[in-house]
Amino acid sequence: MTSTKAEIDLSYSVSNDFFELWLDENMHYTSASYLTGQETLEEAQWNKCRILYEYAEMSPEKLVLDIGCGWGSNLAYHAMRGTKRAHGITLSTAQAEYANAKKHAGVTVKMQDFWEYQPTELYDALQSIEMVDHVVSPQQANEGKAVELYRNYFKRCAELCKPGSWFGFQAILRDRVPRTKKDLEDLKFTADVIFPGGLNPRLEELIMAVRPHWECVEMRTQRTSYGKTTGEWLRKLRLHEKTIRAKWGDQVFTDYERYLDTCVRAFDQHWSSDVQMKLRRV
Repeated sequence: MTSTKAEIDLSYSVSNDFFELWLDENMHYTSASYLTGQETLEEAQWNKCRILYEYAEMSPEKLVLDIGCGWGSNLAYHAMRGTKRAHGITLSTAQAEYANAKKHAGVTVKMQDFWEYQPTELYDALQSIEMVDHVVSPQQANEGKAVELYRNYFKRCAELCKPGSWFGFQAILRDRVPRTKKDLEDLKFTADVIFPGGLNPRLEELIMAVRPHWECVEMRTQRTSYGKTTGEWLRKLRLHEKTIRAKWGDQVFTDYERYLDTCVRAFDQHWSSDVQMKLRRV
């Protein structure tokens, strides 16, 4: 991981109570999938889980690993679908404790570095939802190392599962570069303060990097879905402004409002997007 455990904890450990105020009721901190545009945030998040469940060719008997599982929201979906064994790994202390406290049937979450994880058996299926942005740093990308490092990530994923396994993969993408000073400063703030050490990949980098270990069988992008998702997060954050300022301080509210407002503009102006991929282990 390029992002260190300390950086991960900085990104996700403000307080579980804080994130509960403005994420959906199941604590998904990744893009929902608005298929009609009329769904609630909760419905759109379950759409996301269903798509990635199907991309992973899941069934209740299969053993699945969720790489960078967050607060376990996607693993909760597996429990709803009757998956008998679902594992998750995360570097966030708060997220691991929260996920395990839910005690979803068949679900086990470990605080574990992806690169050092040694499972006792190979997985039948993999999922990873917007974890890959912690693999490459801005400096490494500037040095031309991005594709090589993403390929190492996909190679490591392949080592964790059986040949022929399926992988439901989702990633935030970076696309156009804004042209105004304020927009550039806001994006830099988001990268340096909210998610230090990480970088969103470009779509073409991922397409090159999945080979030779994976075949991309299906792909869909959902820029507008992430715009709606972050718009809902921002709306809910502002509804709880007084509570947030009182419990966590003015700076936390100011920083997260700036970050989420930047995200809404990023997806609207095509600076960022989101991709879901159905990958097959070669």
